[in-house]
Amino acid sequence: MEVFGLNGPDVDAELIMMTARMWRELGISEHVSLELNSIGSLEARANYREALIAYLEQHMDVLDEDCKRRMYTNPLRVLDTKNPDVQAILGDAPKLSEYLDEESKEHFAGLCALLDAAGIPYNLNERLVRGLDYYNRTVFEWVTSSLGAQGTVCGGGRYDGLVEQLGGKPAPAVGFAMGLERLVLLMETLGQTDVRRGVDVYVVTAGEGTLMAGMKLAERLREDVPGLRVMTHFGGGNFKKQFKRADKVGAAVALVLGEDEVASGQVTFKDLAGGEQLTMSQDDVAAKLAALI
Repeated sequence: MEVFGLNGPDVDAELIMMTARMWRELGISEHVSLELNSIGSLEARANYREALIAYLEQHMDVLDEDCKRRMYTNPLRVLDTKNPDVQAILGDAPKLSEYLDEESKEHFAGLCALLDAAGIPYNLNERLVRGLDYYNRTVFEWVTSSLGAQGTVCGGGRYDGLVEQLGGKPAPAVGFAMGLERLVLLMETLGQTDVRRGVDVYVVTAGEGTLMAGMKLAERLREDVPGLRVMTHFGGGNFKKQFKRADKVGAAVALVLGEDEVASGQVTFKDLAGGEQLTMSQDDVAAKLAALI
């Protein structure tokens, strides 16, 4: 999820609020927490980088080989090391917040105020830097303690200079990504798999010319009934196979189009839960399906 062209903290807050709503709807909001930080401007980080390297050079005997390699190439990555000995010395390391430029401080204060007003708790984590150099200002992660070491389920931040670095016109940007497999694993671990499924109507077709007719009907229904979730069967197969697939995806209704229905402009409506079945005009089916929304 990305937003381009807006540089205020309001859109940062909007994206974070959207993810918080997703966790509530998936039933996992009590098992994830928000880690938040600002890494400021490129200039501010350059100044901090020098101070951090100078500090780390005083503790070379504690650093592992990975941290020694990173301290000159990307020293901010040392801050999120999992080595407990290195973590111990980082408690006295210079803090990035002390090097932030005024605009970044104002931006971050605005973001925090908006999250406070929205009632979204967060943990200010000055060691959170994300792993990519193009980030600036806001960085955040949603983490969980329910999956062992693989605790981050969503992460992102602001990258105002990236579009220009890639050859485009300057454009502020903010966004996030999530690991779907990790999110599904978390839901399974917590037993939160009984969520609203993704299909209202499954279009079943069989016979010459019926697939295209089914695709046209599906598109027509999506236009006539906004929000209706319609899935068309692809890959062939008899009626039994198609109805099995409709049941697997949790469809409430199957619309059946055979050669006779296509020729007469009709469709067979089958309620997969209640068992109701009737044949009706394709012109009338949208009104009946609208009751599903």
